[in-house]
Amino acid sequence: MDYTTSKEEHPIKIVNLSSLEKAVKEDMDKGAFGYIRGGSEDEWTLRENTHAFSKKKIMPRVLQGIDHADLSTKLFGIPLKTPIIQAPSAAQGLAHVKGEVDTAIGVAKAGSIFAISTYANTKIEDAAAAPDAPQFFQLYMSKDDAFNQFLLDKAVQSGAKAIILTVDSTLGGYREEDIVNDFTFPLPMPNLAAFSEASGAGEGKGKGISEIYAAAKQAIVPEDIQKIKKMSGLPVIVKGIQSAEDAEVAIQFGADGIWVSNHGGRQLDGAPASFDVLPQIAQVVRKRVPIIFDSGVRRGEHVFKALASGADVVALGRPIIYGLFLGGAEGVTSVFDHLNKELAIMMQLAGTKTIEDVKQTTLVD
Repeated sequence: MDYTTSKEEHPIKIVNLSSLEKAVKEDMDKGAFGYIRGGSEDEWTLRENTHAFSKKKIMPRVLQGIDHADLSTKLFGIPLKTPIIQAPSAAQGLAHVKGEVDTAIGVAKAGSIFAISTYANTKIEDAAAAPDAPQFFQLYMSKDDAFNQFLLDKAVQSGAKAIILTVDSTLGGYREEDIVNDFTFPLPMPNLAAFSEASGAGEGKGKGISEIYAAAKQAIVPEDIQKIKKMSGLPVIVKGIQSAEDAEVAIQFGADGIWVSNHGGRQLDGAPASFDVLPQIAQVVRKRVPIIFDSGVRRGEHVFKALASGADVVALGRPIIYGLFLGGAEGVTSVFDHLNKELAIMMQLAGTKTIEDVKQTTLVD
């Protein structure tokens, strides 16, 4: 039977981002929902990612003469209307018939950056066709460098501004919900199919998570950062950094950006929350390169605290996919609009007018 999913195209009403999960669960295919929502093993790290933000408090300033907040910022010289960007997420065709194309359109309308995954259900060039949509390409390195070069060339030709090298997913985490649902990808992955013979991954249709990861390079080393920089000619952001030591190594080997993330609790369960490790990573990075942060962000408060703890921009994953399912491109924009609204309120009440002001805010235990 052919896989069917959402065709919705409209703005969505949002009370809070956490409520989107329940709304999506009611109508989405069970296996697809489990794949998107789920974390690894007992999902402790998944839950801790959001809970960790409650460990720090914002010290507000008053008498600052602020009548509105300015959310604009930049990343790699790219002007952004918000410090919130989209985290790369695989197989967005699970959530909407237009998949990554609609996500790219919605993110562009929000004035932010879209990141397309190697494991997308959309060709890199098709997603790049969205108007006014600066994009990054997320590479899961293959064991076959010819395949890596093929994908990187496509990304460069499609106008990608940077490469995201994901290093914390050399194999999939033990995600029990996928096992219970016997989940396999029901849709082709055209970026794999375009080079299927070289990659050994086929289309990805009808394959389980472990089979998809089998084609990926497991033994990633620091020298791979330089390799990807040379192959692409673009800045390389290393995604999946969770220790200060690894941040230093990545920078020494040429990383142009550090992406602090534990993959939204989908990989190593029992790892610390991303927010808990952010300050010590920021202390080591010392503003030599930008820091992108994700994992567990559900409130404007979380965005604020991440920026105040050393992040330059904050990335959002699952809620954007939920917005895509519920409203297509406009639903994606609605997610950004709501989080921006919360963040703007937080900024004014905390006495911060700009994103740079937020970064100077004191957080207390």
